[in-house]
Amino acid sequence: MMRLKLLLAMVPALLAAPAMASTQVDPARMSPLVDQAVQHYRLPGIAVGVIEDGRIVQRITRGELAVGEGAAVDSDSLFMIASNSKAMTAAVIARLVQAGKLRWDDPVTKYLPQFRMHDAWVTRNMQVRDLLIHNSGLGLGAGDLMLWPEPNHFDRDDIIAGLAHLKPAGSFRSDYAYDNLLYVVAGEVAAAAAGKPYAQLVREEIFQPLGMQRCQVGQWSPTTVGNIARPHHREQGRNVASAADPARVDDFPSMAAGGIRCSLDDMLRWMQVLLDPAQAPGWLDDIQRRALWTAHMPMPISQRQREWDNTHFSAYGYGWRLSDMDGQWRVAHTGTLSGMYSSLALLPDRKTGVVMLINGEAEDARTALMQAMLKHYTAPQAGHDVLHYARLMEQAQAQRRAQGHVRPLLSDQQPARAGELMAQLGTWRDPWFGEVTLCAHEGKVLFASAKSPRMRGQVMRSGQQWFVQWQELGEDAEAWLEFSSAGKHPVMHLRAIDPDIDFSYDYQDLEFQRVGDCG
Repeated sequence: MMRLKLLLAMVPALLAAPAMASTQVDPARMSPLVDQAVQHYRLPGIAVGVIEDGRIVQRITRGELAVGEGAAVDSDSLFMIASNSKAMTAAVIARLVQAGKLRWDDPVTKYLPQFRMHDAWVTRNMQVRDLLIHNSGLGLGAGDLMLWPEPNHFDRDDIIAGLAHLKPAGSFRSDYAYDNLLYVVAGEVAAAAAGKPYAQLVREEIFQPLGMQRCQVGQWSPTTVGNIARPHHREQGRNVASAADPARVDDFPSMAAGGIRCSLDDMLRWMQVLLDPAQAPGWLDDIQRRALWTAHMPMPISQRQREWDNTHFSAYGYGWRLSDMDGQWRVAHTGTLSGMYSSLALLPDRKTGVVMLINGEAEDARTALMQAMLKHYTAPQAGHDVLHYARLMEQAQAQRRAQGHVRPLLSDQQPARAGELMAQLGTWRDPWFGEVTLCAHEGKVLFASAKSPRMRGQVMRSGQQWFVQWQELGEDAEAWLEFSSAGKHPVMHLRAIDPDIDFSYDYQDLEFQRVGDCG
């Protein structure tokens, strides 16, 4: 509690700090940084925008919507903003609080009586605010397999019901652990309080009043909207575009956590309004603006933050990460989906910000480019470019590999035979993920999920261990299959092979019990 009180004491002082003198950055210095990132990381497409002192001073676009198809990225191109959607969900709730339709400290069960966490006390005491600040006690990414990989057959009711079966990894309100499911719940709380679907609320409370004309949420038609960036993945050193969107995008459950799409121009408008209330008088009052950017949950400070930015505090607000960078206040967030990355960072005391949208595998590119661009405002004397930060990350990765923190090489891989797994073949069920089958088919043993169709693969053997080789998800997502007994019931677990697997593959939260034979 002392850490939280200290942070809460610090942030109002930061909020009240006088505006800093504007430091104009020569536009000619920013474009080369973007070009460095594109070339070094071989990005398929990118859109970058810069605001200084409340004014849009740069729009930089490079590459294609889909590699090889010729359509160039521009400032109207739609990108998945992924978890930058969370700030919009928080803003919708802030607008409802401002209108008196709910309160931040209302219990969640006031709006969703069916809501349950694993612990009854947590259920009773979970407030609306708790849904937004990653303090639930759930483990990192718990239950994300109900959201991704997409498409799947889980709905919002499944997600709310599944929470009761996710065992906590820590105590409620004691530690920070990023989650997505509770943002889905937050969207449903907003819908219940306002009497309107979440997607309609986002349009009415954000897109329409702020003039964000290209943003899409809920159900929409890609054919009608057009100019849409496609995600890319890497195959043998090349960028390969994913399949185009269907004729209709449905209102899928993860929308409130990471499902919104916007253009560069839309995101720049969003940033302007956040940085300067005069851009949209009355849209959000001072009390709710302060609520969004108050430190509600302390976050750990990484060694990189200390070394690169001399960071002294880090916390989560409502849909935003808050920290200091070279003595200046920073409000930021990132967004990550398979083949689509976003990053948005604001320096509120300068009314300055940077946003980038990338349609490729670009975690390091996003980090290096954002760092180099922000440093022009927070530490211009350093003069570091994208390649400087790229080298630092590459050195750190090499050190981790030298210490053995890599995906193990699987020797003597061979397909599993049904006779070897005869006792394990059948239908298995996890209380929140549902049923999967482990069955023989045409001489192979296949793992298949009933509700997540892309989680289908062949069971392989490496030495004395079994693992699932996914048909679509790639080597990085592969998992060991482990069998044991819990009392009278056979139990099956999945365990990640790659130590750096994306946390949304929360295999550790699954516990399957055998419930029947193969069909």
